[in-house]
Amino acid sequence: MLALISVSAVLAAAHNRAQNQVIRVEVNLVQLNVAVTDSKGNYVTGLHPQDFAITEDKIPQRISIFEEGNSAPLTVAGAEPAPVQPSAEQSSPGNAPLAPPDDAAEKLGVAVAGADVFVLFDTSDYMYLHQGFVLAQDAIADFLRSLEGADKVAFYSYSRDFSREAPLTPDRSAVLRGVRDTVAGDDAALYDALLLTLKDAGRLTGRRVVVVFSNGPDNASVVSPDVVGELAQSEGVPIYMICTREAQEDPVSAEVFVRMSSSTGGRAFFASSWRGQKKAFSLVRDDLAHLYSLSYYPQENPNRGWRSIKVTLVGSRLKKYHIRTRSGYRPIPRTIAQDQSATPTQ
Repeated sequence: MLALISVSAVLAAAHNRAQNQVIRVEVNLVQLNVAVTDSKGNYVTGLHPQDFAITEDKIPQRISIFEEGNSAPLTVAGAEPAPVQPSAEQSSPGNAPLAPPDDAAEKLGVAVAGADVFVLFDTSDYMYLHQGFVLAQDAIADFLRSLEGADKVAFYSYSRDFSREAPLTPDRSAVLRGVRDTVAGDDAALYDALLLTLKDAGRLTGRRVVVVFSNGPDNASVVSPDVVGELAQSEGVPIYMICTREAQEDPVSAEVFVRMSSSTGGRAFFASSWRGQKKAFSLVRDDLAHLYSLSYYPQENPNRGWRSIKVTLVGSRLKKYHIRTRSGYRPIPRTIAQDQSATPTQ
């Protein structure tokens, strides 16, 4: 009899705990950073949501949130997410889970303006050729001071080891101190460092970019550049590579840097001088200021593997322009969160 009472008490307690649990179903928002340029490389501004068409695996998508440069995002009327049924596992293609849309973009958890910028600096022994280390520090410091449109900035360094010199912060002085505190390393494990940087960026919502300064090839990483490039695309994080003449002299690395950056919607620059490095950083800053941000809730798609994304411009007058963005993503599994202390709200 005592055993039966004990079992009943345990079941009742479990039932009460279950009633207090709230299972939050994830609604996925795909965010694309899109550059539009003319034949001379000049940025095309003033476009509107109706000027863009997006397909995912050839399935037409409807833009939910539209943003140009550092302006406030615009919620596009009538672009609600497709119905989502509770399940044991959902996926997040390039952004953290977000709530269903409301009247304002801020309620969707999307950054109001700017971007979170992660700067990754090569401190391997390659950097000590021709006084490259100090000159690179100066170029990076000038770039960081110029990022007025960025919400927060992080500064990391790598050689064989990886160091978070200044975690993501709005305090530019703290980031600049991190630049000046960098010290010499040995071999270069670029792809390992990029992987860790992308994992940090993947925990955030809104626009995020990674800017890498590299002075040579990778000779110490465990992971491959293809793994890093696919993660960057799946998380929706463009990679900008700023490389020195020494990096360009290794044709294999140069080709990998170009392929990896372009597939994520970023760019690769090869600078033969200190002035060239400063110009490359300036071009990255200009790119960030002129990107369009297009976000959409994916239409029903059974494909759990690689999904191809295509962005085009609508109308004959816009066909002459060029588009640069990521080419796709692989849905990243996320576990549904359970909050035992939360109470449902309307």
